[in-house]
Amino acid sequence: MILHSSLPLISPIYNFATANNPSRKLYKENYNFTLPLYNSFPLIEFSCFLFPFLSLRIQMAKAAAAANPGVKSGVRIVVAGDRGTGKSSLIVTAISDTFPSSVPPVLPPTRMPDDFYPDRVPITIIDTSSKAEDAGKVAEELKRADAVVLTYACDRPETLDRLSTFWLPELRQLEVKVPVIVVGCKLDLRDENQQVSLEQVMSPIMQQFREIETCIECSAFKHIQIPEVFYYAQKAVLHPTGPLFDQESQTLKPRCVRALKRIFILCDLDRDGALSDAELNEFQVKCFNAPLQPSEIVGVKKVVEEKLPGGGINDRGVNERGLTLTGFLFLHALFIEKGRLETTWTVLRKFGYNNDIKLADEIIPSFKRAPDQSAELTSEAVEYLRNIYELFDSDNDNNLRPAELEDIFSTAPESPWEEPPYKDAAEKTALNGLSVNAFLSEWALMTLLDPSRAVENLIYIGYPGDAAAAVRLTRRRRLDRKKQQSDRNVFHCFVFGPKKSGKSALVNSFIGRPFYDNYAPTTEESYAVHVVDLPGGIKKTLVLREIPEDGVKKLLLNKESLAPCDIAVFVYDSSDQSSWKRATELLVEVASHGEDTGYEVPCLIVAAKDDLNSFPMAIQESTRVSQDMGIEAPVPISSKMGDTNNVFRRIVTAAEHPHLSIPETEAGRSRKQYNRLVNRSLMIVSVGAAVAIVGLAAYRVYAARKNSSG
Repeated sequence: MILHSSLPLISPIYNFATANNPSRKLYKENYNFTLPLYNSFPLIEFSCFLFPFLSLRIQMAKAAAAANPGVKSGVRIVVAGDRGTGKSSLIVTAISDTFPSSVPPVLPPTRMPDDFYPDRVPITIIDTSSKAEDAGKVAEELKRADAVVLTYACDRPETLDRLSTFWLPELRQLEVKVPVIVVGCKLDLRDENQQVSLEQVMSPIMQQFREIETCIECSAFKHIQIPEVFYYAQKAVLHPTGPLFDQESQTLKPRCVRALKRIFILCDLDRDGALSDAELNEFQVKCFNAPLQPSEIVGVKKVVEEKLPGGGINDRGVNERGLTLTGFLFLHALFIEKGRLETTWTVLRKFGYNNDIKLADEIIPSFKRAPDQSAELTSEAVEYLRNIYELFDSDNDNNLRPAELEDIFSTAPESPWEEPPYKDAAEKTALNGLSVNAFLSEWALMTLLDPSRAVENLIYIGYPGDAAAAVRLTRRRRLDRKKQQSDRNVFHCFVFGPKKSGKSALVNSFIGRPFYDNYAPTTEESYAVHVVDLPGGIKKTLVLREIPEDGVKKLLLNKESLAPCDIAVFVYDSSDQSSWKRATELLVEVASHGEDTGYEVPCLIVAAKDDLNSFPMAIQESTRVSQDMGIEAPVPISSKMGDTNNVFRRIVTAAEHPHLSIPETEAGRSRKQYNRLVNRSLMIVSVGAAVAIVGLAAYRVYAARKNSSG
């Protein structure tokens, strides 16, 4: 029998063996029980004196509630069910510890005392009406719930049937995705001749509706298991099972394992791959404010060593240096098996994790920047990442294989580069890995687009310094233009062009992808990032952002859309006059937008498919447009032939001088002439006014002298 030391009313527990789920439990008075096997580890009789994690649950909960920002500030529990199932009596008895002789049809919102349960988190209980005309109000309350208690009457089987035929489907229909506690009320009224085990009754329902967290039977009249109802409802919210445990595979979820691995590494101060007695004790004090006695440490290690002797060096729970990562994960799996989810959650929250098992928002620094400022990693952060690369590139072949990259991010919730825009944005080696330049380029791209996410992942992989100081904000591009020089190390290039112009081939060639003759239209934006070598051994990182032709109009609806752009490239098919015409139209649209918003950008024109014959008058047309708009002549390239004509170096060079290569439209030119004319007129008026004022002053002086002499 397992006793709940934190509750005044003790009851036995049956773990839902039928579903082989150690977290979804059935509670019933005087019900014989056994604990199921945890499918990854053998069952351990784990006495409380061996590990204070279990014996100090109240202290842990209080410490966690006081110190952890991830804990909710309040829990809203909505009680619903058929008429006459005991909803209101359940609430009144839980609050007052007295069975009411009469209750109103619906109770007003009721708040339990903050110290009613060890977590010391306020609970607000919402009673609901069973009338059909109040269904809308009930639905709104259910949508606002943190947890739902569904009641049925133990003496009325039809109310139990209604759970699976109405209430649980209704919750799904309303998209209420919160823990559900099923409560059988009026246990004292059940016919003793029709006793059926709770497991037999609830197993099919729990199999069908995985959102059911716990089932419990109670009696408000006899005060049987009333406090437990709301304790487990609160616990399901504060210490949810879902983020930690996969009910289908019966294993810890990957995010949970990765977070615990990071915590283990942080606590392994000497980096020897095991927690020594001193490190284990420091971990205990940090998380639970309670030290371990030497005998308790010995007991813990002995139990783990017995159950995880390990045939190999990597699967032992304890080695000569202390508790291994395998043993550390085993202990947390055991806590979950025994229903002690609050233990693992206390550890996670002490290290800054939220309910999604990601670092809480308040831990991740945010960066306020002007629209035309960009974000880059500092040289110290880049050097740290370079060292990380060398550490994980085990064979030192400048090829970080996918498995090695996964190892780097094995302490993050997931690899951040598995989804667009980062997936396949950098050049791959012949072995499908990343060179050190490609690895650093991916980090540069993430920092440019989402500096907070970059810093978050730096924290996950163990960056030792101030994470907020790992990112620097550049000067505003407007100021760069005045200084006629950019101090940026990462340049953001927008790539425009009509369909079939060759812009995708240009982007692909930048990161070493082969050329394909088959045309595939660009429907979504994509990124490519790589290091560009400049004269003098200087290296800059260039980010190409390909804009589909159909997406240009939407892009330019935003006034600040060109603010992050350091340079814009316009690609056209040099063999197709209509492609040239459309490219120049795009150039004028972008240039006009820059003039109207004040975010003018340098521009280059790229004449793609130079291996084909140019359309008639191509040279004359391009020369005229270039001269009229004040930019360089088009740069001819052939992606098919592998001749890029140093175009990427030219792009970076132009971006380094943000005051040059800025196209001027006819409207912009007229506006400047008008402004110059207005300014000149104002100057003439100002000079005339000044002359008049001086003349008037001189006349007054002359008149005053004349009067005095007279």
